[in-house]
Amino acid sequence: MKALADFFSTDYGLMSAVVIAITLGMGVFYVRFFLENMRKDAEAAARAGK
Repeated sequence: MKALADFFSTDYGLMSAVVIAITLGMGVFYVRFFLENMRKDAEAAARAGK
């Protein structure tokens, strides 16, 4: 429990939390970005193939 208290109450713990949150946010952004562009490219290829 002390580790959790240190994580949210110290400057280096808060900075770690911020970095973890940013990293997870970037991961979500890139997955959505890549999936959306793959879908658009597949639709464009299907239209061009007709």
